[in-house]
Amino acid sequence: MKLNIQLTLILSFCLINGLLYSQSKDNYNMWFQYLMSAKITDKSTLTALTQYRSFDLAYDTRLFLVNAYVDYEVVENIKPAAGAMFLILESYNVDDSKKIRYEKRPFQQVTADYYIGRTSISNRLRVEERFISNPDEFEVRIRYLISVRIPFNKKGEKEKLYGILKNEIRMNVDKLEPFDSNRITAGLGIKLGKNSALELAFINQLETKKTSNYGFIGFRNNFDWRKKKQ
Repeated sequence: MKLNIQLTLILSFCLINGLLYSQSKDNYNMWFQYLMSAKITDKSTLTALTQYRSFDLAYDTRLFLVNAYVDYEVVENIKPAAGAMFLILESYNVDDSKKIRYEKRPFQQVTADYYIGRTSISNRLRVEERFISNPDEFEVRIRYLISVRIPFNKKGEKEKLYGILKNEIRMNVDKLEPFDSNRITAGLGIKLGKNSALELAFINQLETKKTSNYGFIGFRNNFDWRKKKQ
């Protein structure tokens, strides 16, 4: 119990400190997300999400995307998947005018999940084929994500809070400079019901020539769409 309280305090401090830091340095960058996960068979799951990022709270669009994929559990806790993403990317030119780019992004991935006690650890390797407009570009990118979910309840108790720790590194296959970015996330999940949760986090994204910080607000739902046996 003491360990759980300590972890809660540490993650809360990181979240609050990170949000304050991001606001003072990066003009209130925000990241809003809705994620839906639905079991469609005993072995397969549909995941879909939409995401909105802004430079100035919710008022200055930075990115909008929709994303969906289906995975299939080939052996216990090993899930290959395929999906696609559509993005609208908005950035500032040196003269402070907005530049808008569109991207179509098919991708393939494999996820491996395991547990240490009740703490879940997920590893995901994803390959993306990026078709970008204005100007037209094609890029192949590899991403490796490790996610840790830490329950803060005692065994047998109803879960109310959980900790979130993530790190993702992204590398370009076809560029002279392969490093794309590294993204670190620390936050808290608040269970709102058996199949829903609100997540609050701080995200730090390191790129070659800049660092961006975000306050993250996310909502997730889990569904079961499997046909019930009569």
